[in-house]
Amino acid sequence: MKKIISVLCVLFALLVVAAIPVSAAGAYQTYTYSIDGQALYSPDAYTASKTITAANMGLDKKLNGAKDVITDEAGNVYIADTENNRVVVLDRYFNLRFEINEFRNDQLIMDRFSKPQGVFVTEDRYEEGELKYPGRIYVCDTEASRIVTFTHEGEFASIIEAPESELFADDAIYWPVAVAVDAYDRLFVVSTETNEGVIVMTNEGEFTGFIGAQQSVTSLWDQIWKRFQTKEQREKSETVISYPYNNIAINERGFIYATIYAEQLVTQMTSAITSKSVAGTYAPCKLLNPAGDEIMRRNGFWPPAGEIDYINKEVSAYNGVSRITDVACGPEQTWTIVDYKRNKLYTYDYDGNLLFAFGDSGSQLGNMSNIQSIVYQGDTLLVLYGTSMTQSITVFERTEYGDVLIKALHHQNTRQYDLAIEDWKEILMRNSNYDAAYIGIGQALFRSGDYEEALDYYKSAYDTENYSVAYQEMRKEWMSRFFILIPIVIIIICVLIGKFLKYAAKVNAAAAVSGRKVTFKEEILFVFHLMFHPFDGFYDLKHEKRGSPRVATLFMLLTVISLFYRSVGTGYVMNPQGEYSTIFMQLLIVAVPVALFVIANWCLTTLFDGEGSLKDIYVAVGYSLLPISLTMIPTTLFSNVVVASETDLLTLITTLGFIWAGFLIFFGMMVTHDYSIGKNLLITVVTIVGMVFIMFLGILFTSLVVDMMTFVTDIVSEINYRL
Repeated sequence: MKKIISVLCVLFALLVVAAIPVSAAGAYQTYTYSIDGQALYSPDAYTASKTITAANMGLDKKLNGAKDVITDEAGNVYIADTENNRVVVLDRYFNLRFEINEFRNDQLIMDRFSKPQGVFVTEDRYEEGELKYPGRIYVCDTEASRIVTFTHEGEFASIIEAPESELFADDAIYWPVAVAVDAYDRLFVVSTETNEGVIVMTNEGEFTGFIGAQQSVTSLWDQIWKRFQTKEQREKSETVISYPYNNIAINERGFIYATIYAEQLVTQMTSAITSKSVAGTYAPCKLLNPAGDEIMRRNGFWPPAGEIDYINKEVSAYNGVSRITDVACGPEQTWTIVDYKRNKLYTYDYDGNLLFAFGDSGSQLGNMSNIQSIVYQGDTLLVLYGTSMTQSITVFERTEYGDVLIKALHHQNTRQYDLAIEDWKEILMRNSNYDAAYIGIGQALFRSGDYEEALDYYKSAYDTENYSVAYQEMRKEWMSRFFILIPIVIIIICVLIGKFLKYAAKVNAAAAVSGRKVTFKEEILFVFHLMFHPFDGFYDLKHEKRGSPRVATLFMLLTVISLFYRSVGTGYVMNPQGEYSTIFMQLLIVAVPVALFVIANWCLTTLFDGEGSLKDIYVAVGYSLLPISLTMIPTTLFSNVVVASETDLLTLITTLGFIWAGFLIFFGMMVTHDYSIGKNLLITVVTIVGMVFIMFLGILFTSLVVDMMTFVTDIVSEINYRL
């Protein structure tokens, strides 16, 4: 009896498992990206619940080459079934309501579509309880070069013909593939053969202009060639000023999302990603206001351009940037783009933070191939995909994790910051690697005025931009409390620096006429005369023995300490990940170039009438390094109190310190060897070449020694083995 019961239990368990439908659990991995471009896996925000085929819709013919899908407020679904020359209208449960495949036009003649590729639906608008502007179905009748409108019941309403304007070229082709309509019945049309941008016109077809023209790419050769062209040739070559968009969507605020992909722009798009550009010049998705200005916020770690780690085979089976072909506006100002190349979807918030990415090719429920269009239907996401006669729609349901995420965005958008903090904390309990949650908590705390606690959450996400904004507010409060003390401290520091320089000048002047051997203190203070008077300073350094190798070594060690201090003491804004190197590494960074330069310069100047000895060269180089320390130490100190917009100033000051040191070395060698500027410049260049040659010999010698040791070790091992 026990065996029978055990077997029945096993069979029951197997039946339960078999009854569970194949889900998207193993179909794809949801992830986001860290600040350093590493994929961070997260719980699924959407999971596939079912696939809707033509048979499920009640269609007598399968979808064939369908290009677009859209929904209305009631959840009805509209599909532009391109190759079948029809528009399919479904209810919210994906049951067929009606098809539009032929209609009687405004001339009362039976008419048909010609490869329609886009569809859009507007809602009924009421004024004072009366229907004033009935909603319409807009269909891009692509190869007929027109837009046809219908009522919500599928009755013909009007035909909007191709726009006419002098801005169109004489041979321009108008092939509308996507359309969006705002609350004022303005049409924003994407035409695959129109390079000047998104076409804007009234619902009567009156052309009003172009917006958002994509900047063209001109090669260096073309730029040079244009200088030799006539005016007519230049005008002819500049007729194509842009690349056409491929899709469009409009959000509830009337802003336009437009996507673009062109092989000619791949290099620029790649550069925009790797440089983390916040400009939209070569972005694959732009946000345009009705005036055509690009207003997209790109405040995330990476610009919203789809795949970031596009070389890592573990994340993507394809190389190169994403091929963005569609965009859909979601709840709480989120928006999703399609990577046609990888069959992935990327969802961002309004600030451009990547919320999640998912999707992949395959045969499981949730896998997709050849994604044609996406659209939100309330809390669900519909994806139209497939080729020719195998097209279908997969319905993705939002998970509990996704619900919490949208709820957090809602509370954040409605300024309910206390509730938003709780939502983001709940998300962190489910996904501790979710940087967007840390940023969300930080923003909520910031808007509540709790700047200090917000800094900790921004740090957790390496968000230097928002950290800088919060820290700037803290700094304002601190400066307001010590408003009188700050200028006093600055004045005291300036006075002390002035007195020290006067004291150093007095000591240097006394040492110059004393006629005795200079002391260690005088050798150190002499550098402040040398830095501001290099010609006299380096002459006295050599001929009057005002310096020594011990002080040169001291300044070199001070440079090492300065570099090490910069490594470990740089503020968070300039070093968010806390990277540092050891003091031994900094010693190598300073000592190796100095040694190579001194040896190479001495070898060359000995052959070319140089008057400086090896000691003179070393002392001159050592004294020349002090500006690096004098600029690096204070800039490192101030890096702990600056914000992101001020870091360029500190970088400039540090760079000037290196340039200052470089000029001192150059003039020091010129005075030490008694060279003219031209000869010294030539010797300096040859010295750098000599440094490279010495390094090559050193690496070659090291490799030979290693090979010899390996050879000897192998022989000894072989002998031991034989014995």
